[in-house]
Amino acid sequence: QVRLVESGGGSVSSGGSLKLSCVASGPSLNQYCTISWYRQAAEKAREPISSIMYDGTPTAAYSVEGRFTFPEDREDAKRTLYLQMNDQKSDDTAKYYCRAACKPPGWITAEIYWGQGTRVTVSP
Repeated sequence: QVRLVESGGGSVSSGGSLKLSCVASGPSLNQYCTISWYRQAAEKAREPISSIMYDGTPTAAYSVEGRFTFPEDREDAKRTLYLQMNDQKSDDTAKYYCRAACKPPGWITAEIYWGQGTRVTVSP
């Protein structure tokens, strides 16, 4: 099992900044797990916005590239991912989720874990 706990959501004005945290832990957390940030706006599908490979390589969705960064801390069996959101726009209003996809060698499909999400509201 992988446990994911997000925090840091809230309200911010357009152009402002907010930093979210996701703490990943559990016996199934290992080097074959990719941790990602997703978000879901009202009446829209959940979409990926970032991904961190175990080697630390970050990737970003086009919609947030240049505005969002994803620093990470690692200690023992726990990984903390941050989502630093700058120059926020009203389109960034959504519930933000942390997702772990774990696929050890020989597995056909990945085991997927989700956090409970944290809500971000960007006002004009």
